[in-house]
Amino acid sequence: MSGEGAVGARRETPAQSPGQTPGQSPAGARWLGAVGLSVVVPGPVPEASLTALREHLDAHCGPGPGAWELIVVGTDDAATDEAATDGTVTDGPVTEDPRIRLIRPGGGDADADTDAGTQHAATGKGAALRAGVLASAGDRVLLTDAALAAPLDELARLEEVLDQDATPGPDDAAPAVVLGRSRNALVRTLGIPGIPGFRADTCAFALFDGDRARAAFGASALDGPAIDAEVLRWIRRRGWQVAEVELPAGRGGTPKTPHARAGAPRPDRRQALGELLRLNAGGLAVALAFLALSFYVLQGLWRDLDGAYLADALQDQNQWEWFVGVTTDNITHLRNPLFTLSQGMPDGVNLMANATMLGLNVPLIPVTLLFGETVTFALVLTLGMAASAWTWYWLIRRRFVRSRWAAAAGGALAAFAPPMVSHANGHPNFVVLFMIPLIIDRALRLCEGRNVTRDGVLLGLFATYQIFIGEEPLLIAALGMLVFCLAYLLVDRRRALAAVRPLGSGLAVALAVCLPLVIVPLYWQFFGPQSYHSVLHGDNAGNSPRALIAYASRSLFGDPETAGKLSLNTTEQNAFYGWPLLAFGVAVCVWLWRSKAVRALALTGFVVLLLSLGPWVPVPRTEIVLPGPWRLMIKLPLFESVIEGRVAMVCAPVLGILLALALDRILRLRTRELRTLGLLGAAAALIPVLPLPLTVRDRAPVPAFITSGDWKGYVKDGEALVPVPLPDPGQADALHWQVEADFGFRLAGGYFNGPWGPDRIGIYGATPRHLSNLLRDVRYGAQPPEIDAGWRLQARQDLEYWKAGAVVLPFQDRDTELRDLLTGLLGRDPEQVRDVWVWRVGPGEP
Repeated sequence: MSGEGAVGARRETPAQSPGQTPGQSPAGARWLGAVGLSVVVPGPVPEASLTALREHLDAHCGPGPGAWELIVVGTDDAATDEAATDGTVTDGPVTEDPRIRLIRPGGGDADADTDAGTQHAATGKGAALRAGVLASAGDRVLLTDAALAAPLDELARLEEVLDQDATPGPDDAAPAVVLGRSRNALVRTLGIPGIPGFRADTCAFALFDGDRARAAFGASALDGPAIDAEVLRWIRRRGWQVAEVELPAGRGGTPKTPHARAGAPRPDRRQALGELLRLNAGGLAVALAFLALSFYVLQGLWRDLDGAYLADALQDQNQWEWFVGVTTDNITHLRNPLFTLSQGMPDGVNLMANATMLGLNVPLIPVTLLFGETVTFALVLTLGMAASAWTWYWLIRRRFVRSRWAAAAGGALAAFAPPMVSHANGHPNFVVLFMIPLIIDRALRLCEGRNVTRDGVLLGLFATYQIFIGEEPLLIAALGMLVFCLAYLLVDRRRALAAVRPLGSGLAVALAVCLPLVIVPLYWQFFGPQSYHSVLHGDNAGNSPRALIAYASRSLFGDPETAGKLSLNTTEQNAFYGWPLLAFGVAVCVWLWRSKAVRALALTGFVVLLLSLGPWVPVPRTEIVLPGPWRLMIKLPLFESVIEGRVAMVCAPVLGILLALALDRILRLRTRELRTLGLLGAAAALIPVLPLPLTVRDRAPVPAFITSGDWKGYVKDGEALVPVPLPDPGQADALHWQVEADFGFRLAGGYFNGPWGPDRIGIYGATPRHLSNLLRDVRYGAQPPEIDAGWRLQARQDLEYWKAGAVVLPFQDRDTELRDLLTGLLGRDPEQVRDVWVWRVGPGEP
């Protein structure tokens, strides 16, 4: 393999030839165990290199028979042929050594002058390496290149690492050893993503356990230079470990020939790229499928970005687009990104205490400046759902199943389950979850204890980034991981206890990395201006037991009326998995109960569903209300602000993993009838909850008074514009006015999380005032009160509190009643400007 690297692996696994089934003996099985070390070199090999190899192997392994063998594989790779400028191994005194074998791919010896031997000549490095490894007989297999670009005396270091790490224990604890790094950034990017701590994708100097080498190369299919990536990926997916040993810079080993000093032959990069694309084609297809599914769900929004509004978003789309805009405005004007006075005058908004998703909105500022806030909103939702599905797919395939398509089905369920589709109406922080699988994987690596410091550092960085995407999803995910850990403690006490020390050490490292990065933002969030201590959600924030088995509004079998009665609102349908899917999950748990992971997943799903019912659980069709387990957590710091129904979202990846495990097992059933029955059962569980596209409505138009810029003559710098009624969680179109006006004015009222009262309890929206309550009541049907001096004084005080420059009444329902009310309160008639009524109320106005 090309580059500077070394790989080693140890496992008692039968070697395979291409096309063989696992467990079948390879063509060279008669050799197994007969030699201590096999050295495989894709030829042709300069005689000087061959002599150096022989001398070093005699010195290192001993000259006796069975100590070592050297396999030179003929190749017609043009890039490699260039290496043979100063003599190739064809015959002569050196090749008479019985420990040196010359072969061609297909198993023929190089001196076998037959048509078959010629017919099977190598077509590239991959074919040559595969033939050489499968023909090897060694307990260990060393791969090196014809030019000896890596010093041979480094072999001892590789053996030392392999011997140290090959301690008694599970098979998957034994490592492979890799040396060096690739000079090809493209190959490194596309080659073997997901190998922890691995910085190389090629291994020209690679040491394997013989059985593992033969199994890995026997399973390979590529014939060109990208076989490195294919083999190492195959090793990783078997759970075998890869360790890396650096070559000292500038250190020489075995003296090199002039040809060797010129460098190892370079493989054709175009061929490597083509093979890497082929190698990644399945993953790319899965990613494109997820992206297509995401566009399908959000197609209504994409069809009319200027005029469409997600019908079930309530005011959340207005709010989140405002978060996009205010972040862009703050950053581009070099203002504090954690605070703004743009709404909630005069107190402002603590942006860190709201779901502003700085981790995405800041990098997407160029998109916002070029295309607007709605495009950024749509991109975050669309790409976020697709990316979340892909990382769940990646985690499931890495940790649980071999089948790509079983993992893809599990990833799709985890990211497009009914609760996720519900939150896609306007809660990007609960849709963009691509960091959560990466955090889970890193925590699992900590439990393995292989590189606690590195994994702890990465976990700290991942958690830091997730905090700036969504804190509540991270908290809920952490709760789910804690439940899983406790469940695993029950099902496998020995292994769970063994993980406590490395996990605890790694978490300490992660905290040491994360805390300095987030301490200032978190201090601002919890103790800065407009901070609050908890959020009031009401008594019905938990899931109804019926919601666990019913269907969501945007599921294929969903009934919007029933779902509406069983949920807080259309964006908070946090369960609604449907009884067939839950029944399928239970059946999978029963079927695969022997698996400890399945038992831990089953316990996790059961516990989080119970927690999601809230502090009080009404028994359906009765008046009985039982205490729920959430009562134990409702007063805990941080959890006091969580909508407990959202905890059921943990079941989405749990069900996704169970689905993947089931499909992986079903697809490997030998009986066609059983496979068909299993697939039909999975389809019956999934079809009812297939997502439907989110519905959209026409967006409320922005008044021409705003779009024309006429507002500039009425609201001075530092003053607030007071829309009628004031923006709040029930009606926040004025936030969109502000976005369209490029944040040129400030707003009284608003839709955000802020403090209320002396205890600083969190509420949605600004602290209400008498005038804001009155305008809201009249707008929605209440009769205006009789205006007296007391009402006029209160109105004037409220306007002064808001630092109002103008009161603006757009044409709307009951605008006559509102205009008469404001005329009485302010003591003068308004002026009509385009499509609004305006009262000047700033300093100096009567």
